[in-house]
Amino acid sequence: MAVTLADVAARAGVSSATVSRVLSGNYPVADATRNRVLRAVDELEYVVNGPASALAAASSDLLGILVNDIADPFFGIIAGAVQGELEGPQGGPVPRKLAVVCNTGGSPERELTYLTLLQRQRAAAIVLTGGAVEDPEHRSALATRLRRLAASGTRIVLCGRPPLEGPEQRAEPGALPRSAHTAADRAQGTASGTVLTVAFDNRGGAYALTSHLLTLGHRHIGYVAGPAERTTTRHRLEGHRAALAAHGGPDTRQAERLTVHGGDYDRSSGYEGARELLRRAPETTAVLAANDTVALGVCAALRELGLRVPQDVSVAGFDDLPFSADASPALTTVRLPLHEAGAHAGQLALGTLPPPPGGVTTVGHELMVRASTAPPRAGG
Repeated sequence: MAVTLADVAARAGVSSATVSRVLSGNYPVADATRNRVLRAVDELEYVVNGPASALAAASSDLLGILVNDIADPFFGIIAGAVQGELEGPQGGPVPRKLAVVCNTGGSPERELTYLTLLQRQRAAAIVLTGGAVEDPEHRSALATRLRRLAASGTRIVLCGRPPLEGPEQRAEPGALPRSAHTAADRAQGTASGTVLTVAFDNRGGAYALTSHLLTLGHRHIGYVAGPAERTTTRHRLEGHRAALAAHGGPDTRQAERLTVHGGDYDRSSGYEGARELLRRAPETTAVLAANDTVALGVCAALRELGLRVPQDVSVAGFDDLPFSADASPALTTVRLPLHEAGAHAGQLALGTLPPPPGGVTTVGHELMVRASTAPPRAGG
């Protein structure tokens, strides 16, 4: 049963009229009373009545962009592309919406808090970027919050994370679709409260990278994984393991020995992970990193250990961030079209692009072979 205004009033110990005043923001209310009402709204996950909320959301000038770390180029590129779609036609000087970038620091609690704050501001649209946290309790709370926001009129787009429900890859990998849809399709996609998704083919990208190293002749391939609780980490590791299995690679125990878990997507995690990997498996001839930033840390650790890249150990990253081609040696990686995906998400959030069939677009990847990978040294 839907939570009502009266339920919020009862929880806060005030009248329904007071709750309305607090939510509208048009009347003076004592701070203590306002805080009690807002706390009750959070606890009950109350959403303003559908038609009124939808009308307010439709007229809002606010678009929220949630990122894990705005200093990370991965998130900066996506957020910049989303914001770029807010400019007028043909790059006009007057933005159509106000973009607010919310930096969660990877905290599930902050993610939910920002969604609550954006709901109070009746945001017209929200774009959530980066991998999702796999904690079941958070996943359930997030799904409930997003569906309620979508049902109340806020456009919700997930960019770089799997859909809320159903198969995680319902659309085939490939170029971003630009085909037209009917007006009925568009109306259905927005009126039904669908949470739209622009997903990355992380499994396919990792499969391509590992296959590349196997083709070069590597058989002792280490993997420095990202945060264990993130969907991106799991999907990339699954793609890596699938490629190993397809080429008759090591058994599960050996593959686990060659995998370092638990780091962040940063340089220090790559540095520490590589040292741990070489201590555990000195026979390693190639290292796959969770992303390009982690790969830089891997290269630094190898240099400190007196190992050359790629003569002694090949290194590969993921994402093809701007610095990857300028690293020394230039980094073999998988290119994800971050700017294009962000722009696509921005268009979906603004409603200037019809939603895709099934609500999911999966963008493809491209293997970028550069100087950091080579066949293993003799006897490797």
